Amino acid sequence: MNSFWGLTFDPLIPLPYIAALLALALGQAGLAFLRLKKSGVLRLLLYACFAITLANPILHKDLREAIPDVVVLAVDKSQSQAFGDRAAATLALTEALVEDLKGRPNLDVRTIEITDRQANAASLESEGGTNLVSAVNGVLADIPEKRLAGIIAITDGQINDAASTALRSEAAAPFHTLLTGSRKDHDRRLVVTETPRFGIVGKETIATIRIDDLGREAELPQAFNMARVSVRLNGDIIGTTLLTIGEEHPIVFRLERRGESIIDIDVAPLDGELTEINNRAAFSVNGVHDRLRVLLVTGEPHAGERTWRNLLKADPSVDLVHFTILRPPEKQDGTPANELSLIAFPTRELFAQKLGEFDLIIFDRFRRRGVLPIAYLANVARYVENGGALLTAAGPSFATPFSLYMTPLADVLPAAPDGRIVEQGYRPEVTDLGFRHPVTAKLPGANRLLETGPTDPTWGRWFRTISAQKLRGETLMTGPDGAPLLIVDHYGKGRVAQLLSDQAWLWTRGFEGGGPQAELLRRTAHWLMKEPELEEERLSAIVNGAQVTVTRRTLSDKTGPITVHDPAGRSSVIPLQEIRGGEWQATFTSDELGLHVINDETLSTLVAIGPLNPREFEDVVATEEKLKPLSDASDGGLVWFEETGAPTLYDAKPGRRMHSASRLGLKRNNQFTITDVTERPLIPPLTALILLSMALVWAWRREAR
Repeated sequence: MNSFWGLTFDPLIPLPYIAALLALALGQAGLAFLRLKKSGVLRLLLYACFAITLANPILHKDLREAIPDVVVLAVDKSQSQAFGDRAAATLALTEALVEDLKGRPNLDVRTIEITDRQANAASLESEGGTNLVSAVNGVLADIPEKRLAGIIAITDGQINDAASTALRSEAAAPFHTLLTGSRKDHDRRLVVTETPRFGIVGKETIATIRIDDLGREAELPQAFNMARVSVRLNGDIIGTTLLTIGEEHPIVFRLERRGESIIDIDVAPLDGELTEINNRAAFSVNGVHDRLRVLLVTGEPHAGERTWRNLLKADPSVDLVHFTILRPPEKQDGTPANELSLIAFPTRELFAQKLGEFDLIIFDRFRRRGVLPIAYLANVARYVENGGALLTAAGPSFATPFSLYMTPLADVLPAAPDGRIVEQGYRPEVTDLGFRHPVTAKLPGANRLLETGPTDPTWGRWFRTISAQKLRGETLMTGPDGAPLLIVDHYGKGRVAQLLSDQAWLWTRGFEGGGPQAELLRRTAHWLMKEPELEEERLSAIVNGAQVTVTRRTLSDKTGPITVHDPAGRSSVIPLQEIRGGEWQATFTSDELGLHVINDETLSTLVAIGPLNPREFEDVVATEEKLKPLSDASDGGLVWFEETGAPTLYDAKPGRRMHSASRLGLKRNNQFTITDVTERPLIPPLTALILLSMALVWAWRREAR
């Protein structure tokens, strides 16, 4: 705290009166001076003293307390600062500057650390990047311009908001940039320039990519100017190729399933490059079916036929071809062919020429009567083996010599009839395996809780089942005495489901409260068509901010841990906890933005925290171009740590140059607050008037002699 003395005036009468009196006095003194020079000078001095007395000079003392200047030290701790020697340079610069600033009096240091995650904490779905200028603006909002001594940024120069965000108080103090990278940095990156939002399952979809080599050494000619690129679909490699650097190239792929798929592309690394993280790019494409084509073959009219038709026609994305056998060839009722209301069905076109175009084939109470030649049914068997889907709903004919099992489809069907038809009331029950399988797990009305054990289902009864011996596959539901009722199986590349009853329509009609017939058949059909959500062995992940919940579905009663590989190349093993039969979960949090690979012993999945391709890794070569305009506009310096080491700081008066080759200036604002003021008259007015009156009397007597 310092004391400052000063002199002010508190006039006893208004200043205009003092001025008028002083003018009259000067005039009178001037006349006296013309007559008697000595007397005029004396009078002038007396009148001046009299005017000063009326002005009442006050002597005051101020006690002043200095207000410290503020220096903002912004330290870039984004992920790009971990490349090369930047982390060590950042630490060395920070320690040197903090030590220097601590030793300076009346200086307040505000240190902030900027990471790509903190800069985008409001939304991890944003493009990401290092928003250093926005972070500095947040600190400057609380600092008066007259107290700001300077801003010092320690960074690699890759700032994503330098061009789009204006700096507060740009001219109030210097903005100094300390660069931690090297002018020799070089890097290769893969850029996805155009991506489709969705693609048709089974058809070609196109994206566009470009390979860039950045930095001084990257400008040198590369061998053949080519780089090898690999493309993965949902973790499985689908192709590799050589592409020219610096040009855009189309990437063609074919989606295999409905829902979200992740296309992961990587390029071979460049020798000595900063990082391989941006050698990899990914994007998601939503797979949609153009139209689902279903072929429904009904062997004979029955009560459940309309149930199948209504279920399939209720879905607008389904193209249904329904083939009902009304009159077999051996039936002769005398009706002329030209009077039949139904046209001849194109069996050859459907079962020989266009069978592979169907996504699902359903045989409902089919009876072998010669309408469909054996060769056509053999085509169906090959269709399943090559990846098709088949669902059979057995009626009484399945237990007879006219059974569908007595055809080439016997190799495909997972259960063989034993010739018995069971006619009795029963409630279908979900098996232990069924409570773990996605087709029947959590089926409404099954009423089985993991904590309390099995309970009876609450849905209505069925009254017929076809007795059969299971040969392979998984039994998900049973009928009377534990006999198989619903069996699913993988056959070749395709899938088969066998429902050994034709009584599901009772649930649709609401008999005894009905049951989830539509949900059961919907799940079965979608499992047959390989919907990813209904896979019995599945690894999936859901992102909520920085937290990831991993779900492992399996038919086994135990499973191993998962391994998480983050974008930085680190791996961690996380155990799974069972939450219900067939489902296991684990939760983890990651500080790394970008694509994470999660796998166990057999399965793998991909998940992105924040954007799939973080903006932070688009360009990681150190640069001075982005922050140079800010430094130039505020007379700030720009220093490469690799070339000059830690710079020296010095105090600079406003208006002076704020930097040199290796020295950075801090503006001294000399701001203060007054804590106490003491005032007293220089000469008490009464005393001064008495003395002046005595002097006037003395002067008058002297002139009178």
